[in-house]
Amino acid sequence: MIVVELRFTGDPTARLAARPAHRELLAGLHADGRLVAAGPWEDDSGALLLFDADEPTVREALDADPYYSTTGVSVVALRPWKPVVGRTPPPR
Repeated sequence: MIVVELRFTGDPTARLAARPAHRELLAGLHADGRLVAAGPWEDDSGALLLFDADEPTVREALDADPYYSTTGVSVVALRPWKPVVGRTPPPR
């Protein structure tokens, strides 16, 4: 699994304009089983995405979504994660 952490900065106008298309892409990744969960921090300072995919697949998804290059959106972490309790990915 891969965790992606985003940080939101500055004027949110561009980010909010890009958000509907971004969320549509996220819905497709979720329907395909590659995205487990995603959402903003409660204070809207950033967001967390949890992928059930390898790093190249996650990077491909990020590259395909213009949201991640929108002014005010920064990827601050992309890290492999090994859950020990809770949902674990099925064998592929």
